[in-house]
Amino acid sequence: MPFPISEILLLSLLCNLSLLLPMEVMLSSLTRSSMQLISRAEASKWFEEVVPALANLLLRLPSLLESHYQDADYLFNGVRTGLRLLGSQEAGIVFLGQELVAALLTCAFFCLFPVSDRGSKRLPTINFDHLFEDIYESYSKKQENKIKCIMHYFERICSSMPEGFVSFERKVLPLEQLPLCVSYPEADFWSKSVVSLCLFEVHSSGFIEDQSNGALEVDFANKYLGGGALRSGCLQEEIRFMINPELIAGMLFLPCMEDNEAIEIVGAERFSNYTGYASSFCFSGDHVDKRNVDGFRRCKTRIVAIDALCRAGMRQYKCTYLLREANKAFCGFLDQSNCDHHKSLFQDGGSQGSQCMETDKDTNVVVKDFPMDEAPSTSVEIAMNRGEYINQVIGYSDKKGSWCLDLEDKIGIATGNWGCGAFGGDPELKTMIQWLAASQAARPSVSYYALGIKSLQNLNQVSQWILSHEWTVGDLWNMLVEYSSRRFNKETNLGFFAWLLPTLFAHDAKMSNLTSTP
Repeated sequence: MPFPISEILLLSLLCNLSLLLPMEVMLSSLTRSSMQLISRAEASKWFEEVVPALANLLLRLPSLLESHYQDADYLFNGVRTGLRLLGSQEAGIVFLGQELVAALLTCAFFCLFPVSDRGSKRLPTINFDHLFEDIYESYSKKQENKIKCIMHYFERICSSMPEGFVSFERKVLPLEQLPLCVSYPEADFWSKSVVSLCLFEVHSSGFIEDQSNGALEVDFANKYLGGGALRSGCLQEEIRFMINPELIAGMLFLPCMEDNEAIEIVGAERFSNYTGYASSFCFSGDHVDKRNVDGFRRCKTRIVAIDALCRAGMRQYKCTYLLREANKAFCGFLDQSNCDHHKSLFQDGGSQGSQCMETDKDTNVVVKDFPMDEAPSTSVEIAMNRGEYINQVIGYSDKKGSWCLDLEDKIGIATGNWGCGAFGGDPELKTMIQWLAASQAARPSVSYYALGIKSLQNLNQVSQWILSHEWTVGDLWNMLVEYSSRRFNKETNLGFFAWLLPTLFAHDAKMSNLTSTP
């Protein structure tokens, strides 16, 4: 059944903004804080122009929803794309117009969504009350600037409404072994993989969101999408949700992720620039997103949310959790973009090869065999061919799989120190895990933004050494397992890089001592 948002909304019956909610209560925190932090002219514009425009957008919401549901099941010849709760273990996709996203975020701004049963459905926070409440009760620079990002988004959409689309996909690796789909791998799968490791490029400066190669950008996510974006959080995920606020819409209908799930969002436009991080985060003005759009009118910004092991500690070196992290990254990195001739891929249970459904020039489906290092690792893909939609859906039993929605060359991964901050992950371990997962998923490259972490200062040397020795995914996995076992059993306290290449690191240590000697 459709997501029951039309029941909420409203109270469309309430045709006057003053009836939607007591404005003096809802906006008291905004006026008490922001009225002192922005000029009177800016405040006047906000309350006299932006707020009434948002009220008018709310009044259009019922008709936007009606239009959305009328078109949703026809976007891909019957594949469901309409707004609904995409529950745990339910692979599927939701397509939303940017105007509808704006209307939903306006509802969240005015705190109109019921919250009584969101906890039982394991859904994230969606209303904006805590965002304002935190600055009202205890001022912080980061919270002020998070609010400025949100205000800027609303100002932009009120002056010029974007007309594209954003897609939200829950990706699932089924825990049970099913035919015609990629299932949750066991350790033996990784150990025996003969897939070559992909290219690995280290960036000592810059940020994931600024990459210009069309790569799939990793959101270092909380298992609850968005993390503390609508509360006091201000780390990598929360910052991304502030500068690309359309991501917040996914928090409405995507419950928390399980170990075999990831969430991919395509098309979220960036509206703000920023400086700083965490407590130093600062809104620094307007951002005009110049990325091209795809054939589905989505901005070519591809973001995948994967949640790392929380409070990793020593348990991250146990094989069980190595497997968890590799499979989590693998689920997120599955190549959904290699649709030039592969329309649906499914593994036959091994790491040596795959079967893939290919369409010939007459769009007849032909099953062919491909070596594993040539076939994209994804369960289900839907693509356009010569302007027509190809609808080849392979189900996980009665469930839908994943979709490729545009014709592109292979798309790499842009990532960084996933799970290495508040979650306590080992940067060297996490780097290697993401590399092997991206390689197994047939991604052509990894662009890694190290951001000055000391333990990764030799990452480029290590990765180039591994590539020069032509390691496979299985080679790297087996070495990680051996190292982690020794680390867990306290047989070594070296980092993975120094343990792997002691000669290299001994030389670096010697040179460092020489340069530091008076």
